[in-house]
Amino acid sequence: MPFPVTTGEGLTDRPRGRKNMGRTARAFWVCSPGQGEIREVDLPDPTPDQALVRTLYTGISRGTETMVFGGGVPVNQYEVMRAPFQEGDFPGPVKYGYLNVGEVEEGPADLVGRTVFTLYPHQDRFVAPAKMLSPVPDEVPPARAVLAGTVETAVNALWDASPMVGDRVTVVGAGMVGCCVARLLSHIPGTRVQLVDVIPERSAIADALGVDFATPDHADGDCDLVFHTSATEAGLIRSMGLLAPEGEVVELSWYGDRQVILPLGEDFHSHRLGVRASQVGMISPARRARYDHAERLALALRLLTDPAFDALLTGEDPFDDLPTVLPRLAEGSLPALCHRIAYPTP
Repeated sequence: MPFPVTTGEGLTDRPRGRKNMGRTARAFWVCSPGQGEIREVDLPDPTPDQALVRTLYTGISRGTETMVFGGGVPVNQYEVMRAPFQEGDFPGPVKYGYLNVGEVEEGPADLVGRTVFTLYPHQDRFVAPAKMLSPVPDEVPPARAVLAGTVETAVNALWDASPMVGDRVTVVGAGMVGCCVARLLSHIPGTRVQLVDVIPERSAIADALGVDFATPDHADGDCDLVFHTSATEAGLIRSMGLLAPEGEVVELSWYGDRQVILPLGEDFHSHRLGVRASQVGMISPARRARYDHAERLALALRLLTDPAFDALLTGEDPFDDLPTVLPRLAEGSLPALCHRIAYPTP
């Protein structure tokens, strides 16, 4: 899905530190579609309102980042898809990513030594405005906190959909977003939640999340709500077919430059079915008066005290291997939900 370029004031501003005193960092760049490398980059000294962060982990948002890696961002979406601290332009060279957990080494006294989440690309150290760093609760392991951006997307989707006690809800697509949505839904009393995916082995993930599982051919119908996250036309069509009269599909998928045919015949009008978009770039109207972007992200981090989310962390590699990891994720030879990248300790 398009990256939320509006996830906070000034996010598209690149950090402007003081004159560089010779410090450098290492960052992953997409050189051209399908090729990436780790480059040495200059590291500015932080100004009083900035912080120097040493990265502990980054997460790979498989759908969006593999699309960027493969050069699949449509030209008319170049601005929409810009990440907050992106450098370069699509299709490349470009530094891209937005699931970063690190430790503050220099900066405001109340942040030094704290573990923070920020929307920064894959880089071992970086300087960013202190106001864009979200402290990770002590109860949340840093390795799990890489999921904060995805849980934030799920929170916004539930705000958009407003599921009720006792609803029959299905999530089509057991990827990162779908699994986070399913876990949050599982806490609503009396709700029947089913996670649907074409990969039968994802049933183990559903068990860990406390929800039912089915393949598309065996999914339960008569749903009040269906959240669609598979980013496939077949998944969207199946989602529509699972609705009860006056039910609604909440579409979270991002299709890039692909055209999708939506079946609006058959039961669509007679059953008064609905399809609505949910996208994390804007706060849901249902909560816009009470939450800003920073508060929504803080809520997502608090929700990550739930250890069930560890089921989504399905692989890890060292930072130096990232140029070979992303091609494997893009081609599907490395199956993963959230693949985590670990950075060396000092």
